[in-house]
Amino acid sequence: LRSVQPPLTVEDTLATYILFVRSRKSGYNGLRSHVTAFPTSYSSSIFFTENELEVCARTSLYTITKQLKRQIEEDYAGLVPRIFGQYQDLFPLDEFTIEDYKWALSTVWSRGMDFVLPDGNSIRLLAPFADMLNHSSEVKQCHVYDASSGNLSVLARKDYKAGDQVFINYGPLPNDRLLRLYGFVLSSNPNDSYDLVLSTHPTAPFWEQKQKLWISAGLDSTCTISLTLTDPLPKNVLRYLRIQRLDESDLSVMQVDATDGIINESNEVEVLQVLVDSFCGLLENFGTQLEVLEEQLAASVHPPGGNAWAAAHVSLGEQRVLRLARKRAEDLLAAAASGRGRMGNLSPVARCANCDKVSGPFMLCGRCKAVTYCTRTCQVAHYKEHKVVCRRVSLSIHLCRPYTLKRAPPL
Repeated sequence: LRSVQPPLTVEDTLATYILFVRSRKSGYNGLRSHVTAFPTSYSSSIFFTENELEVCARTSLYTITKQLKRQIEEDYAGLVPRIFGQYQDLFPLDEFTIEDYKWALSTVWSRGMDFVLPDGNSIRLLAPFADMLNHSSEVKQCHVYDASSGNLSVLARKDYKAGDQVFINYGPLPNDRLLRLYGFVLSSNPNDSYDLVLSTHPTAPFWEQKQKLWISAGLDSTCTISLTLTDPLPKNVLRYLRIQRLDESDLSVMQVDATDGIINESNEVEVLQVLVDSFCGLLENFGTQLEVLEEQLAASVHPPGGNAWAAAHVSLGEQRVLRLARKRAEDLLAAAASGRGRMGNLSPVARCANCDKVSGPFMLCGRCKAVTYCTRTCQVAHYKEHKVVCRRVSLSIHLCRPYTLKRAPPL
C-alpha cells in the first residue's frame, strides 16, 4: 500500500488495510481480534437515506454529506483499477465493495486519533480499547501519545468506580461534525456553529487594492469564518465586509488598521444592512424552520436517537447561531442608522446624494440602504448615476455553503 503511486491518502491506506485484515482467514491474529471488535454498522450521515438527510436541508452537514457521497464513489472507482483489480489475491472484490469501503472509512473517521509528533508531522492511530471510549464534554482531553515509545496513554483525570463508563473528549465539535464523523449529536450542543464563507470575485471594482488590504488584515478574498453561539458575529466578518464595501475615495486614504473599527457611517450602515439581509435569506432557505423542528421533536415526529432526529438537531444548532448573528447585526445597524453607534471622532451628517441638502427628513435607498435622499424626485434624478453602485452593493456579497475539505476533517 505504501508503494502505490501516486501515494494513497492516510484514510485510504488505513481503510484498505482494515478491509485486508478483516478478509484474512488466518494469521494477523492480534489485528484480526481488533478489527472484529469494530461495529458492524455506523450511523454517520453518509449512511442516511434521502428522507433522513432532507430533515437538515440547507445545513452545512447536508451539503458536505452530498459531496462526500460523490467523492467516495469517485475514490472507490479509482481504487479498483489501481489496487483491488490488480491484486485480487490480496483484495478479493467481493470483500472490497463500495459498501465495505464506506464502512472502513467510517471506522477510520470515528475511531482514529490524531497526534502531532515532535518534528511537527502528524500521525493517525487506531488503538485497541482506546478507540472504544465514548465522548463526554465534561471530561478534559486526556489521551496522549509518546512517539519515542509508541505508547498511547489515557489519563483518568477523575476517580472511577468499578462499572463506571470511562470517557474521553473528542474536542469542542459542533453537531454537524459529530454526526458526520462519529454518528451522534448532543442536545443543545454549546459548540454549535455556522461556517460563513465570504467571497469577492476578482472582476469586482478595485479588487487588487482590496485584496492587499484583506491580506494585510490576515484575511483573503475568499475566507471561511465560524459563527458560534458565544461569538455569532466575529470581528473578522465586519473587517472583511468593510474592505469589500470601500469606494474609490475611501481606498485612496485607507489604512488596514482602520478596518478594526468603523470607517465611516455610510460604509458601516451598508455592511450591516447586507449582513441582516443575507442572514435573513440564509434562514429562510432552511428546509424546515426552527420552530417547526422544535414542535416535531417535542411530538416525537422523529424517533429519539434516530437519524432524522439527529439531523434535526444539526439544523436547530445552525439556525440558532444564525438567528443570534442576525440579531447582533440588527442591533448594530439600528445603532449606526440612528447615529448612536460609535463613529470614532466622526460627526456624520445626513446628506441628499443628489442635491447635497443637509436638513430635513431623509429616506434611504430601498435596495442598498447605503445612500439617502431628501425627496422621491431627487432619488429618481440620481438613479442613473447610482444604479451601478446600488447593484454592486446589493449583490456583490457572496454567502455560500461551506465545503473546504475533500473528506472529513482531522479528528
